[in-house]
Amino acid sequence: MSEQTVSVTERAARRVAEIVAGEAEATMLRVSVDGGGCSGFSYKFDLVNDKEDDDLVIEGHGATVVIDQMSLMYMGGSEIDFVDELIGASFQINNPNATASCGCGTSFSV
Repeated sequence: MSEQTVSVTERAARRVAEIVAGEAEATMLRVSVDGGGCSGFSYKFDLVNDKEDDDLVIEGHGATVVIDQMSLMYMGGSEIDFVDELIGASFQINNPNATASCGCGTSFSV
């Protein structure tokens, strides 16, 4: 799979900036893909202070999001968004590589 970029919407970047502003030890959001979940893979969101040399670094609107190279293989071409609806607020990944996802929105298969 060729490496494609990942984008972060302005809404998501602003939410990351808000969250990080309240954290003493974290300066960025790490998005990664883990094995498991009801559809095979799941997204993981962590607040971190350091990035790795080979991380994809996305900066904008006062926020920094980092993604490791292994996760990028599954997330290439994706858009990270933040949605605030009546049923709840959450980060959502619009992933063109996902062939199926679960109802919770955090698990997918390729």
